Amino acid sequence: MAHEEIDKVTGVSTTGHEWDGIKELNNPLPRWWLWVFYACIAFAVGYVFVYPAVPLVSSYTTGFLGHSQRASALADAEAGKAARAEVGKQLANASLDQIKSDPKMLEFAMAQGRAAFGDNCAPCHGSGATGSKGYPNLQDDDWLWGGKLTDIEHTITVGVRSTSPDTRMNDMPRFGTDGLLDAKQIRNVAGFVLSLSGGSVKGADVAAGKQIFAENCTACHGEDAKGSTDLGAPNLTDKIWLYGGDEASVINTITVAHRGVMPTWGGKLDPVTIKSLAIYVHDLGGGT
Repeated sequence: MAHEEIDKVTGVSTTGHEWDGIKELNNPLPRWWLWVFYACIAFAVGYVFVYPAVPLVSSYTTGFLGHSQRASALADAEAGKAARAEVGKQLANASLDQIKSDPKMLEFAMAQGRAAFGDNCAPCHGSGATGSKGYPNLQDDDWLWGGKLTDIEHTITVGVRSTSPDTRMNDMPRFGTDGLLDAKQIRNVAGFVLSLSGGSVKGADVAAGKQIFAENCTACHGEDAKGSTDLGAPNLTDKIWLYGGDEASVINTITVAHRGVMPTWGGKLDPVTIKSLAIYVHDLGGGT
């Protein structure tokens, strides 16, 4: 049996451990600390059986109290769904202007529109809605079919050159592919068009191009070349180009006439989501 050593100063026995002449006293833990420790153990044991921690006590995860975190999560989800449904009913019965003027409905519409845009529109227009070649930038103020709330809602609903019987439709002639203009004429009219926004085409006769434009293009783009939202004809006097504003791109556009397609979202998205999308896109900064 080991000899018990008593510290002369405190009168407490030592543990036998010593470091550099310093001996460890065998002081017991404070009683309050021990009671807290034991209480924690008892609480943990009780918690395991009362709440869902030990399977197959009264069911697969519910414990003695019948509590289920999954059930609580589902209940919260249903409550959120019910709240959204209530606001959704308000949006369904409200006009776009009424939604814009009501802070609660506007907040809901913006959140839903942002989510719907990310799921359905971002693959083409980009997550920031700035578009790319062939896909319109929705943050500028250049709209083929109009930038008012009702215009945007209608475009989203029926699409462009898509499956809806009411889809937005225009067909620019394929002046080169169909032999309506020869290469020289196309170069000349491209030179005239680019001159309207400060550009140029090497070797183009701008005066001749102006005459060709008057004979072939004004019906849609107008005599001033500022386009028409009724016809979906772009403004050719600014520097915003859907398929590129350099010499080669403009000549190519006149030659083959790009005819991009936007899906018809009516029937694929519910009316409230389409309203929300219209408000979100309008709020990006380019809406009129």
